Amino acid sequence: MNRMDRLMAILIALQQGNQTAAGLAAKLEVSRRTILRDMQALSEMGIPLAAVSGPQGGYYLMEGYQLPPLQLNSREALCLLFALEGLTRYADTPFNSERWTVMDKIKAILPRETAETVHPMLDRLEVEVPKPKYTVPHLNELLDYASSNQWVSVFYHSMNNRRRLLIHPLRIYAANGFWYCDAYSQTHGEQRIFRIDRMTELRPEDPPEVGEGDGDRHQGKSEPQTVHIRAKLTYRGMLQVERDEHVGEKISAVGNEEWLADFHLPVSEWHWAVQLFYALGTEAEVLEPEALRREVCAKAVRLLTAYEQDHT
Repeated sequence: MNRMDRLMAILIALQQGNQTAAGLAAKLEVSRRTILRDMQALSEMGIPLAAVSGPQGGYYLMEGYQLPPLQLNSREALCLLFALEGLTRYADTPFNSERWTVMDKIKAILPRETAETVHPMLDRLEVEVPKPKYTVPHLNELLDYASSNQWVSVFYHSMNNRRRLLIHPLRIYAANGFWYCDAYSQTHGEQRIFRIDRMTELRPEDPPEVGEGDGDRHQGKSEPQTVHIRAKLTYRGMLQVERDEHVGEKISAVGNEEWLADFHLPVSEWHWAVQLFYALGTEAEVLEPEALRREVCAKAVRLLTAYEQDHT
């Protein structure tokens, strides 16, 4: 980013509110000293800047100053359209129709020269998102509950159970083609991640009494018990495991065509781990704990026995 583009980026950021030199330096990937020089340059250009010292301070624009409407350059337009293109890959989002209309509006207001530069590049960029054939009818409703800090009762269909849960949604996010809710579950007594497409019958609820559920987190409740898992992976096994948002960052190369997954897992997710390494087959070998090795082995033996019986 050249200096003029950086000065404009600083002005745009200041229009959103107070900005610290350190924060601007991190955002624009330059040194704090460079930002201080840029602030001096903006002042010399007549931009009405002010500064407040202290932890809550920073630079800000004097009241009443506004930048004129700005045009997107080709890279900015490409960045915005590329991000929106990724949203269109999801079967469901909190803004199904808007993701299309905003793309059309952006394309319509781009100068012809910018559009001629952007469209060929956009045709050759792609966000790879799995396309599960399902919708998430409660996504918007859950997003409203999360943004209003509302406790929610949901009927949840997991791999092992179907039951009603009382949860406190903390954030909503998309990964690997699915929508997830990171929430504190009063029912389980711990923070968990839930697939939103498995939720039905949502309704708002009052917070649990202090001393149970959410209140326990603020009264020194111990962390959920975890189990330490180590497993060797082949190249193909590594490619499959690295897609998992929790385990993917816990993989390291230990040799030619060999990787090691080393992570701690809540005991409540034990059955998930058994299913994961069973499904990986010969692409993984559990090193520890021994109990996990035995369960994966027992599951494979049961499958072999079932096939042998059917054959006979």
